[in-house]
Amino acid sequence: QVQLVESGGGSVQAGDSLRLSCAVSGRTLSTYSMGWFREAPGKEREFVAAISYSGGSTDYATSVKGRFTISREYAKNTVYLQMNSLKPDDTGVYYCAATRFGIATIKDQNDYWGQGTQVTVSS
Repeated sequence: QVQLVESGGGSVQAGDSLRLSCAVSGRTLSTYSMGWFREAPGKEREFVAAISYSGGSTDYATSVKGRFTISREYAKNTVYLQMNSLKPDDTGVYYCAATRFGIATIKDQNDYWGQGTQVTVSS
């Protein structure tokens, strides 16, 4: 059983930065591709960023490309999402997800989810 715990959310101003963390327990991080998704009020959960199990490949939603960076630290079994130049449209609950054999960019192919962390960006 894999457990994911997100942290690092908060309330910031437009233009600020935040770094989200996702601590993975129960399995070795290197066997899972990881993704970040977000859910704004009244909207469906959407893909934000993903990283392959090896860390050699990353993918981003068009809306965050160039501003967000996903990375993983195997020694700490942790995945990060560095978010720069935040905008009010980035507001939502951010979820970490993991998949062993699926495609991390596709919501329904992720096997494990964290409980989410709230990010609020005000203008």
